[in-house]
Amino acid sequence: MSNITNEGLILACSAIGAGLALIAGIGPGIGQGIAAGHAAAAVGRNPGAKSDITSTMLLGQAVAETTGLYGFATAIILIFVAPLLGKLPG
Repeated sequence: MSNITNEGLILACSAIGAGLALIAGIGPGIGQGIAAGHAAAAVGRNPGAKSDITSTMLLGQAVAETTGLYGFATAIILIFVAPLLGKLPG
């Protein structure tokens, strides 16, 4: 392991962390799909409540999407900013 520099290790760990952070996009995608499916079924059962169902569904999806956006922002920071590189000794 003597060939691995501190900078290389930090860059590798940043890349791995960015990949793990992007996994956070899976949950919101599944949740939003389920919410849209249930909303479509609810509108099918009660077409008169379409506007209430749609607004509630969109609010819930916006809240759920923040998790994916936080993961994406974390990945971008880890890849492009490399926050630990300036703190290397020497």
